[in-house]
Amino acid sequence: MSVDIGRTPDGSGIGWSLWIVLAVAWFVTAPFRPMLDPDEGRYAEIPREMVASGDWVTPRLNDLKYFEKPPLQYWATAASYEAFGFSQLTSRLWAFGLAFACLPLMFAWVRRLYGSAAAMLAVAALAVSPYFALVGHVNVLDQGLSFFLVGAVFAFTLAQLSARGSAAERRWMLLTWAAAALAVLSKGIVVGVLAGLSVIVYSALEKDTRIWRRLHLLLGMPLFLLIAAPWFILVTLRNPSFPGFFFVHEHFARFLTTVHQRVEPWWYFLAILVIGVLPWIAPLWRGLARGWPVEPTRADCGAAGAFKPLKFLLIFSAVTLAFFSASGSKLAPYILPILPALAAVCAVRAVDPQAVIRGAARISAALMAVAGTGLLIYSALHDGFVPRMAIAWTALVLVVALAAVLVTSRRPSLVTAVCATSLAAILGWQVLMSAFAVVAPSHTSHAMMQLVRPLVGPDTALYSLGQYRETVSPYLGRTLQIVAFKGELEFGLNEEPQKDMTMEQFVERWDAAGDAVAFFDPGLWEQWRRRGLPGRVIAADPHTIIVSRL
Repeated sequence: MSVDIGRTPDGSGIGWSLWIVLAVAWFVTAPFRPMLDPDEGRYAEIPREMVASGDWVTPRLNDLKYFEKPPLQYWATAASYEAFGFSQLTSRLWAFGLAFACLPLMFAWVRRLYGSAAAMLAVAALAVSPYFALVGHVNVLDQGLSFFLVGAVFAFTLAQLSARGSAAERRWMLLTWAAAALAVLSKGIVVGVLAGLSVIVYSALEKDTRIWRRLHLLLGMPLFLLIAAPWFILVTLRNPSFPGFFFVHEHFARFLTTVHQRVEPWWYFLAILVIGVLPWIAPLWRGLARGWPVEPTRADCGAAGAFKPLKFLLIFSAVTLAFFSASGSKLAPYILPILPALAAVCAVRAVDPQAVIRGAARISAALMAVAGTGLLIYSALHDGFVPRMAIAWTALVLVVALAAVLVTSRRPSLVTAVCATSLAAILGWQVLMSAFAVVAPSHTSHAMMQLVRPLVGPDTALYSLGQYRETVSPYLGRTLQIVAFKGELEFGLNEEPQKDMTMEQFVERWDAAGDAVAFFDPGLWEQWRRRGLPGRVIAADPHTIIVSRL
């Protein structure tokens, strides 16, 4: 049996022009929405310092060694700074771009195996996920991990579906190894755990050992090491303390202990996942209730036809969910790789694509309406008024959501329904994130830095006392002298203790300073203000008091 994987049943498909429209919509607020503390500031600043120092081997945050994560995103973002200059957009290009790229990646895989109708439904399902839309628009490392890890999973399934010993099998497995290496350079060795456990569990459940003989280890492992190993070797040669911190503290200790103080209940990620798939949870559940898929729909998979790609995606999702749920450190973006896999499964197992899209559009619209209303209430309770911009943005969300519901209620062509629903969700959640930056401005230092920047010259001494606020440095283009604080900079300060400063040393310099600005923890400022520390408050929010010596 052959399947036309290039067109929907009505002869349509997602053309390049529609992909471009969706891509533009995906980035529409990226140049304007303020960077959020702490992640967006951190992942904008480390590449900025790479460009400033010229050292692309040893990552630094605030001019201190920072070995928590591998460098691929730092390199890509630094390259965008070199090409286009520093801006909010260029700091987000890599992360946001790879999050968006999950859509065409998933589309291509589903279309290849199950046809264009299922592929377009998968795009709509992933696009309307509030979890995917929100995490995909925060500059973190999980987008890179998701793209390359899911890419490796998709390539692995295609290798297993290829004729045994064929050139196609070898090409797909080499692509799997290469994508896995890039995933390691994006987030770390957790990639090997997730991928390896998924293969082990699938092989055990299916009693299928053939997949182990089709990994092309003799070619794949050298390719993997050629891509992933050089930086690890070079950074270790320059920094002998790197392996102990990166592999022990940042991987084993993070998983086995609560040393990172990110403790959540065991069901934390399960609750997040339910919210993430909520617009299409009913068809996903019905699809799963119909039982495991027996075989792919392609007829050219040769002797390997017994491999079940959808079952492998579900096992990968379950392994990822279970692994991070068992971890002693939990952060919301960790399970992002699950979403493209589950969206693909939902789309393939759906009986009525139009009904799935209509339901997803309506639930997505309702979720955006609830979120928008919540932002207005939050603003009214905390600010005593509702900013006009927040009203305008929330109204836009409601209009976009209503348009999606109306369009998908009239049974248009599948491609029209998919694009309208996807576009509405992509724009709507971004608008709500922009509104959040207005009604909760203390989550970013952007507004304060607009006030401070004219007062900071190249010779102005900058201090950060009792805190390190990550968005300050990228907005000012300067590093800060840390005083009486460790936090995430503890490893770097221990490595270079001469860069640490006590309050007594600071007071001595501050008293003698002429041109200086200090960023105080509010409690610490109040304590030293009462002691008569000189200075003029020039800006403040609930997290930071900014004081000028002039």
